[in-house]
Amino acid sequence: MIKLPKRILGTLMVAAALPAAASPLPEAKARNVVLVHSALVDGSSWKGVYDRLTKDGFKVSVVAHTQTDFAADVAATKRILDQQDGPSVLVGASYGGSIITQAGDHPNVKSLVYVAAMQPDVGESLVDLSTKIPPISKNLVPDTHGFLSLDPKVFHADFAADIPESQADFLAIGQMPLAVAAASAKTTVAAWRTKPSYAVLATQDQLIDPKLQRFMYTRGNDKITEIKASHGVFLSQPARVAEVIEKAASGL
Repeated sequence: MIKLPKRILGTLMVAAALPAAASPLPEAKARNVVLVHSALVDGSSWKGVYDRLTKDGFKVSVVAHTQTDFAADVAATKRILDQQDGPSVLVGASYGGSIITQAGDHPNVKSLVYVAAMQPDVGESLVDLSTKIPPISKNLVPDTHGFLSLDPKVFHADFAADIPESQADFLAIGQMPLAVAAASAKTTVAAWRTKPSYAVLATQDQLIDPKLQRFMYTRGNDKITEIKASHGVFLSQPARVAEVIEKAASGL
């Protein structure tokens, strides 16, 4: 048997008596959710998702952006993020995906969720990505003032074929057109490169081809949830969308 010097033996005995070092605690679950709406609709389009999240105890904020100036829309999102009291999930639909990609470097953002949304890389715009794999619908065209919108006659079929026609008709007459200038603005930040990202891939989307969604979300190493739904999946399947957001909040 090897005899250790008393000095070394004493050190080992003291170390053995100490409690084991605590393992790192898991990161706190985000209780804040910031929602950035799609092009053509306003923040009220998140109502179903909002209802589910607030019922489950989340604090939900909705960004009211104008879709006329990309930098201004990013700034509006960051102002809402400034108001959060801790880790937050930043969610974007459609054009909102470009916004959260740029604004997502905010320190309060824990993770990102793309809902049938654009997910550009640095130096890309919504227009660039739509040129790479064009939308199935050919009806989203600019007017003489440089704003993109849908003819109300095709809004139901192209934007949200899976909601009641009367609901779609009301949304169609209250569209928020998207400025071509905003759609053409290139991102200078890609927050998904440094933060966990999740994606809802709408398999029946007519405005962002599902193949383009898959390309972007795979490139971003997102955790992808496929839902058989239209571009307006946040309208037709709010519970499913909320589930993805809650997974992002928990880091699952």
